[in-house]
Amino acid sequence: MAGSLRIVSTSEDQNNQQPRKDNMKKTIIAAFAALALVAANAFAADTHTSSKFQGPKANTGTVTHTVKDGKNILTLSDDFKVPEAPDLHWQVVDSKGNIYLLQKLKVKGGAVKADKLNQSIIAPAYIPDISKVQIWCAYVEVVLGEASFDQPVQVSSR
Repeated sequence: MAGSLRIVSTSEDQNNQQPRKDNMKKTIIAAFAALALVAANAFAADTHTSSKFQGPKANTGTVTHTVKDGKNILTLSDDFKVPEAPDLHWQVVDSKGNIYLLQKLKVKGGAVKADKLNQSIIAPAYIPDISKVQIWCAYVEVVLGEASFDQPVQVSSR
C-alpha cells in the first residue's frame, strides 16, 4: 500500500539506535585519544635529552633540558659520574660556537658537611640556544666530557 503506516516494535527501534550509540562511543574515545596525544606532544616539546657524555674523564650519563615556570633547566642524569678532578664547572656551547662558563659542578659543604653536587642548574637568559653541555675543569683548563643535543635547544624567552 502506498500510504500505509508501518508499526515498529520497541525492540526494533532499540536495535536501530544501538549502532548509533556504538558510533558515538567510538567518536568520543577517538576524541579523548587525540587530546591525550596533543597533550603528550606539548609536554615532550619542552624536554630534550642529550647524547651520552664523551670525553677523557666524563663519559657516562646524559643531560636533560626542560622548561619549568619559564626557566630553562639543565639536569644531569642519575647515572652521571662526577670526574675526579678539581674545580669542575658546567659549560655550554651555543649553535654559533660561543662558550658560556656557568656554575661549579660541586660546591664545598664545609668542614662538617659533604660537598654538594649541582645536578641541576638554570640556564641564564643571555644564552640564545644550547648545542652542547660540557664538564670543564677550570684548574687545568680542559673539557673533561661533552654531551650534544640533536638540534640546538632554544632557550625560551622570559
